[in-house]
Amino acid sequence: MRIIKYVLVIILFYSCTIDKSSIELFQRLNDSIQFKYAPDKRVAIYDISFKSEENILVLEGETDNAVALEELKENLADNNINFEDRVVVLPDSSVGEFVYALANNSVSNLRSKGKHSAELVTQVILGTELKVLKKHGSFTLVQTPEKYIAWVDNGGITFLNENKFKNWKDSERLIYIKNIGNSYQDEGFSMVLTDMVLGGKVKIIEELESSFKVEFPDGRNGFVKKEEAERYSKWLIHLKPSKELIESYAKSLLGSPYLWGGTSTKGMDCSGFVKTVYLMNGFVTPRDASQQILAGKIVDENLKLEGLKKGDLMFFGSKATKDKKQRVTHVGIWLGNDRQEFIHSSKRVRINSMNSELDIFDTWCSENYLGSRRYLDVEDKEFLKL
Repeated sequence: MRIIKYVLVIILFYSCTIDKSSIELFQRLNDSIQFKYAPDKRVAIYDISFKSEENILVLEGETDNAVALEELKENLADNNINFEDRVVVLPDSSVGEFVYALANNSVSNLRSKGKHSAELVTQVILGTELKVLKKHGSFTLVQTPEKYIAWVDNGGITFLNENKFKNWKDSERLIYIKNIGNSYQDEGFSMVLTDMVLGGKVKIIEELESSFKVEFPDGRNGFVKKEEAERYSKWLIHLKPSKELIESYAKSLLGSPYLWGGTSTKGMDCSGFVKTVYLMNGFVTPRDASQQILAGKIVDENLKLEGLKKGDLMFFGSKATKDKKQRVTHVGIWLGNDRQEFIHSSKRVRINSMNSELDIFDTWCSENYLGSRRYLDVEDKEFLKL
């Protein structure tokens, strides 16, 4: 970094214009800050570019990290470089006071771009708390609790200011504990209001004999059957994450369809399946398999299926070579039995084995096993605990 600063000074001393080679140097400095603060574009935004305008370096683009931008500006100033800051720090002015949002549907789809035809990259379930970064047309760029950044259709969320968000956090809420079901417009359950999925949360208005009267984020009122839900505060108090509970939730999802980008009981991809299972054990895990492998404690370093415990995450993909880095493309959950079984979402949620003598042996997973991680009883900043 010090060498780059010296070179910048020399260039500007002998040149009265900011030429192409100078811009390339500026970009190298910019790239180093991006690598430091936003190496993963899925969870951080640092999209800053440079241009020369009347012998002034003009900074353009956007970032969600004001500290990173300030470091860039300090480096430029230290080298006596004249610049103009036109970078937008998110949340931008389109957001106004509504800096938070709640998922308003049983499942809200998040996409790579602000349009319905864009790739489905993840989902959030009812009541998920989101940070709002910017709005564009009928879509909004949001950040999920696991820091994933993507676009959501405005119909799938309700916007909140600071006060309303605090009221939501302080309210008595309900968590849905059945895989799939419904809420109803009436106490007699004769008319469906909306569907519900495992882990969804709504505000409790009143506890009745056979139901909870609830309020959805957008203000709709409905009724949820008592046997299908619990008070969220009570559920949290009694939640005891364990290997057995992980297995129980994982097996309850057997047969659920595979859905690229899915994270709900309606359909899920491999890492979305892991995310759902661990959410009901009190964990907010990283979203993708390539992120999940960076969290937790490394186990089975020798890839011999030794030292694994039920509930450990198993990762699969392309192994590293002298020319290519390791590429993680799949994840499953080890079931810890003498049949070497694991459960994963591939075509559907199903159980396979690493034992070649069994009819449920998975050849691809066996040949592309990359190692395992343990989340239970591990403290790690890469995942949150409810």
